[in-house]
Amino acid sequence: MSTVEKRQRGRPRAFNNSAETGSVQALDRALRILAIVAEGSGLSLSEIADSSSIAASTAYRMLTTLENHGMVEFDKTEQLWSIGVETYRMGSAFLRSRKLVDRARIVMQDLMEKTGETANLGVAEDDCVVFVSQVETHQAIRAFFRPGTRTAFHASGIGKAVLAHLDEERVTAIIKKAGLEAFTEKTLSTLPDLTRNLAEIKTRGWSVDDEERNLGMRCVAAAIFNEFGEPVGGVSVSGPTVRVTPERLFEIGPAVRDAAAAITAMIGGKA
Repeated sequence: MSTVEKRQRGRPRAFNNSAETGSVQALDRALRILAIVAEGSGLSLSEIADSSSIAASTAYRMLTTLENHGMVEFDKTEQLWSIGVETYRMGSAFLRSRKLVDRARIVMQDLMEKTGETANLGVAEDDCVVFVSQVETHQAIRAFFRPGTRTAFHASGIGKAVLAHLDEERVTAIIKKAGLEAFTEKTLSTLPDLTRNLAEIKTRGWSVDDEERNLGMRCVAAAIFNEFGEPVGGVSVSGPTVRVTPERLFEIGPAVRDAAAAITAMIGGKA
């Protein structure tokens, strides 16, 4: 009789507890040190070592590694360690996502009902857009993006809506890093074509992904802004081209733009 191994969820098949102990222990110690530094208002190496029960030499190596990643900072004059700006950026990203998801839901529901198509919410990362929420239409054929799905800036409605409100240098840097992959024959895969499209988007306030990521699907999107007037993500409506027709774009576009403006106001942002 053959037997089937029951796989434990959350662990890879090749997980070996003893073999992995060292690396996990190092990570655990580093996170413990980070938490201690975060609680203080400037701590010396000896204070951190005593609080964490980690040898000063080991604590120092971990602190310098965290410093290299911007997680902690060292004041050479006072000889004190404090929390770094990168932890603020990460925390802000988490709060922004949660704030967006929680407050955007009612607007997305209304947008779905007005347009009859799926409403999506995405946040901008360094080189892509990450979908974080969706309100699905009741139509049998509909767009679906699982939360956490990533998509390229240049080939998505939300991505282009964000790019349209960034300065030229920032757009160039993003494209240089991420590239302009041609997903379909309609993808804007050259910088001049993309730049012209971004200018149009900024003027009218909403973007169109016209089968640029997936053939047979269109998406209409608008950017959401933070309190500094920076685009941090966007809201969109997506559906099959047979329903999201070119004629309907000028009906859907303003509705999406208004929804984005409503969400921006809800999170204390400004366009």
